[in-house]
Order: sequence, then structure tokens, then C-alpha cells
Amino acid sequence: MTDKVFRVRSSSEVRPEGLTTSAESQNRPTPELSQQPHHPSLSSPDDKKHKGKKPPIGLWWRSGEKFITLTVAVAVFTDIFLYGLIVPVFPFSLPDRAGVRENEVQRWISVLLAVYGAGLLAASPVCGYISDHTSGRMLPFMLGLVALICSTVMLCVGNTIALLVVGRLIQGMSGAVVWIAGLALLVDTVGRGRVGEAMGIVSVALSLAMFLAPLLGGLVYHGGGYFAVFGMAFGLLGLDVLLRVVVIEKKTATKYESPVTPTVMENANEETEKPQAAPGPSLSLKSTTETKEVEPLPERPTTKWQRLKARLPPVITLLCHPRLDVALWGSCMQAILMTSFETTVPLFVNETFGWNSVGGGLVFLSLVIPTFLGPLVGKICDRYGPRFVATLGFIVGCPPTILLRFVSQNTMGHKVLLCALLFLVGVAMTLVITPFLAEITFVVIDLEDRKPGRFGKQGAIAQAYGLFNIAFAAGTMIGPLLAGFIRESKGWNIQVLVLGILWLASAVPTIIYTGGKLSSADIKWGKAKLGLN
Repeated sequence: MTDKVFRVRSSSEVRPEGLTTSAESQNRPTPELSQQPHHPSLSSPDDKKHKGKKPPIGLWWRSGEKFITLTVAVAVFTDIFLYGLIVPVFPFSLPDRAGVRENEVQRWISVLLAVYGAGLLAASPVCGYISDHTSGRMLPFMLGLVALICSTVMLCVGNTIALLVVGRLIQGMSGAVVWIAGLALLVDTVGRGRVGEAMGIVSVALSLAMFLAPLLGGLVYHGGGYFAVFGMAFGLLGLDVLLRVVVIEKKTATKYESPVTPTVMENANEETEKPQAAPGPSLSLKSTTETKEVEPLPERPTTKWQRLKARLPPVITLLCHPRLDVALWGSCMQAILMTSFETTVPLFVNETFGWNSVGGGLVFLSLVIPTFLGPLVGKICDRYGPRFVATLGFIVGCPPTILLRFVSQNTMGHKVLLCALLFLVGVAMTLVITPFLAEITFVVIDLEDRKPGRFGKQGAIAQAYGLFNIAFAAGTMIGPLLAGFIRESKGWNIQVLVLGILWLASAVPTIIYTGGKLSSADIKWGKAKLGLN
């Protein structure tokens, strides 16, 4: 460790090409540590409380990208799984436990699903602001878990509509914390180059939970009853608690000096091999420009309008960006479509095919299987951008959704047709959700690159995902109510027609603004990739 620190401090011996020095600079003593480029193995004055302390056991893997990605993915899975676990259970448990009349079951299912969105919507702005203005992401991340456990207990023991509604409301608020702090923690860990791939993994967790929850909920309820369903929920919560307690934020891990973890040692070797520019006036203008060692300072506002814009909260600045607005719109549409199918498919197959809660859950396998394409879709977004992937998803989702109107008879052919069409819908959802999860980060990075420091020292990643949560929450509120009430008043055929139109309509703003406003160069690039030139 001592040798490593010595070599980093002696990096002034290695000079990049074009670097000029004067006689005075050659005799100048080694600059202070604070003048050197930041290195994870070197402590700052704020890290004195960690200096000399023995690092936690397993620091290198507990703060590694893979483990943090796994922890966030499990947290997202747990939140969405508990949200959807009781979807196939409510139609049967509400009359038995809460005394709901049979003709009001669909209405209360829609209300209980929408209340989750209301809690998510109310808590997201506050959680985003707090997460960007605290020293780390772990505190809100853990508080969200506590709220999730409390809400699950309320739903487990609740035997009145009022208690169930309050439990779902708290569950939605806990979800806001998990999503905002968790995704911000993930972005902080993986960096901009692998955001799409990381969000692809999260999208797999999201989609798996969204559609596996009704499947397993129906199977377990049919075999073991109401409390067996919540036994599975508490088991998953136990795994989530274990992972969140074990994980160490990368920011915290870099404060420990000894022993050097493998990850820190690799970074140290890389930085030692790189030529280091000595600070001070001995740098020539040419070398400073070429090596980009000096970051541009934020521009000082000169006009009254610029000063007014500079004082706007980060959330307002983000909302004024059409690229982010379209990402939020796409996220809202995704949530509407997902929850619409989730709300109405179990009752549809029950009425059409006579399937019970088991069949109503198993049918979601057709939507689940395509979600494993999420990481691949994320890599494609990292390489080629999210525009055409997301647009393709919205276009692909339209035909199979509308064609669901032809599933009307209790025959094997119609059952196969239903599963095939839902599979295509699942492919479309995977193509949509991953690009928009990554696009939220890309927008914030783009705004920061254009004007460094515009969002302050902490940035605005968490607040951006707070806006995403609001959009997603709005979708989870609108989707169940829209689909449920259309199906009750107009029937299944009109419902799937409306959803198909939403798929296609969403493709228009997506292709224009996702990844930046569409230009002629983008059109030429797309034609070249498709071989249309």
C-alpha cells in the first residue's frame, strides 16, 4: 500500500507529450495530495474517520458492480412482486375476507391497484430531492425497505377495505424510495458507459416480477390459501433485507485505505500507467487543451432571463427538456399497458375458458419469457442509442394487442392464439421499458455535459428517476382504472382496441425525441442499418 501511494505521488515523473516545463517547475517540490487527481485509494480530509480503520469483510465484492446490480434488481423485483402478488388473489379473497359483493369485485381490484400508484406518485418528488441532497443512497434505500415490510404486514392481516387501501398506499410510497434511491445507486456504480446494460437487468427484474407475481400468487393461493401467499412474500423480503444489509456503497468503499481491494488495486494500476499532468503554471496551453485535464467551469449567467433560469429547481429544468418529457410519456404508457393486461386478463380467461386463479396466473408466462431479452436490449441501446429500439417496441405491440379481440371461444386453438399474442406483447414491452430506463440517465448526463455544474454538486439523477416514478405511478393508476372500466362498460374487444391505439400513438413522439431530436442524419443512419440506401 505504501509503495502504491508513493508511485501515485511520484506520477509527475511521467509527462505527456507536448508538456512543457520551466527550470523552476523541475525543482518544485511534489504537489500536495489535494492537487493530485482523485484516486480511490487515497483519503481526503472528509474521510479521516475511516483512515486506519480495518475495512469490512468482503469489501471488494460487497461494493462491486455485480453485487450492487444484483441488490438493486432484487429490490425492484421485490417491490413489484409484492405489488402484483395479490392480483389473482383479490377476486377470491375480497368477498371472503372484506365482505365485498360479487358485482363490485372488479371495481375494488382496480381501486386497490390504483392506490399503489397514488402512493408512488405522492412520495416520488420528495424522495428524489432527499436522495440527491444526502451524503449517500443507502439511508433512503433502507428506509424504503422498512416501509415495504410494514405495508406487507398490513395487507396480510387486513380484513377491511379501509385497511387494505392504507396498506397499498404505504406500499406505493415505499416503492418510490426503492426505485429512486436504488436506480440512482446503480447509476453511481456502473457509470455512463454501461447504463443501458444495467437497466436491461433491472427491466428483467421488473417484468419478471410484474408477471410472475400473479402466476405464483394464483398457484400458492389455490394450493395453500391466503396466508400461504404472504408466507412467500415474507420469504422474499428476508432475501431483500439480507442483500441490502450486506451491500456497501462504492462511495463508502473508496474511503478505506488498507488493505487495498482487488478493484481499487486495478484502478490504481490503470491510473499509475496513465501519464499524469503536473498542476500549476508549467502546463502549456496546448497540452492542457489536448489532455482535457481542466474541466470547464459553469458559465455565469449574464442576462436577467439566464439568471432566472439558473435559479430554477433541477426538476423544472428537467421537465423543460422535451427529450425527458418523451421518456416520461413512454414510461407512463408502458405502465398503463402493463397494468391493463394485469388487471383484466385473469378475469377474461376465467370467463372465456373457465380458468381459476392457477390458470389466470399461468397465462402470464407468455408475457414473462420475452423479458430475458432485457440485457441484450440494453447493450443494443448502449451501442446504437434508444430511439429505434423503443420505437420498434411501440410499433410491434400494436397488432397483437388488437388481435386479442379474436380470442373468444373455449377451444384449444383460441387458447394457443391467446398465448402467442401475449408473447408478442411481452417482446414489445421488453423493447420499450429498457430504453426508457436508460434514457432517463442519458438525458441528465447530456444536460450536465452541455453545462457542467447546472445541477449542483450532487447532480440530479435521483430527481430524474423521481420524475420517472411519477410517470410510472400515473400509469399504474390510469391503467387498471382505464382497462377495468372500459371492459365493464364496452367489453373486451373495445378495451384491446384502445390499448392497441395507445401502442401506436406512443411511437410518434418516441421516434422524434428519444435520444435527441430526430435529424436527417438519424434517418440516413437508420436507412443504412436497414440496407435501404
